[in-house]
Amino acid sequence: MRDELIELGDLFRAYQQRTELDLALLADLQERKARAFTTWADVSGIMSLRLEARRAEQAATAARFQHQQRTGGIADSDGPAVSRLLNVPTQGDHARSVLAYVADHSPLPGPEARLLVLMLTLRTAHTGAGNLVGQDLTALGLSNPEDLVEKLTGCGWLTLPGTASDLLASRPENPTPITVPSLVPHEDKAGPFTFGKKTRPKLSGWTQKVISDKKLRKAKATAGTRLLAQTLATQTDASGILGPGGQGIALNTLTTWVPVDSGELQHLVDQLTDHVVPLTCPLRA
Repeated sequence: MRDELIELGDLFRAYQQRTELDLALLADLQERKARAFTTWADVSGIMSLRLEARRAEQAATAARFQHQQRTGGIADSDGPAVSRLLNVPTQGDHARSVLAYVADHSPLPGPEARLLVLMLTLRTAHTGAGNLVGQDLTALGLSNPEDLVEKLTGCGWLTLPGTASDLLASRPENPTPITVPSLVPHEDKAGPFTFGKKTRPKLSGWTQKVISDKKLRKAKATAGTRLLAQTLATQTDASGILGPGGQGIALNTLTTWVPVDSGELQHLVDQLTDHVVPLTCPLRA
């Protein structure tokens, strides 16, 4: 038992030195910690060790759930884990409906606010509530995520139990509960989205996968570039062809979804095509 606890301590310290989160690994470590402390408590009869084991179990569950939200791999009792791809035509329609809603209801201007509001909307789409950790924000390429969160809470669009700084410091084992009041359901008013509860985590995980793509991270893509990548992904069919009938998308149409002027939009397009991913069908001027 002593050797196990020493090894666990070393593994947790090594994990804290990682530059990127690995939530599946963290969940495994927490589950291993829970088993070790349960065994220790059974042998010693010390109640505080059993409580520590329960906390580790809760942390493991939270980390596993966060991992599933990021990847879209939410499992349920009615079927297998969902795919990370939107492989049903209506799912693409739902993804576009969220983009359209955010374009019409984002409380702040600019691509950074739009990207953050998109992510928060997907996390809270059905109940108006969800969980968030600091890495969810720092992975978006925002220039000042703390200031942006403060502006969203300041205008009442977002509510937190603490400060923006607390949110940025939160980790998967202790996520921050968030609420978007405008998405909290009311008995006399239907919500803005028609997709079901099982589709929400799929859309959220797929979006997280797109905007956190390895090539985007390697290119240190801005929030605007990530938002454009997500927008184009919703306009691409299963074979990678862009636009209705493979005819591409007009640049002026994209400005509805990505709030930048045409010159900046062309720059973002160039970033994607030159450094991240070539488009199967080019955009039209």
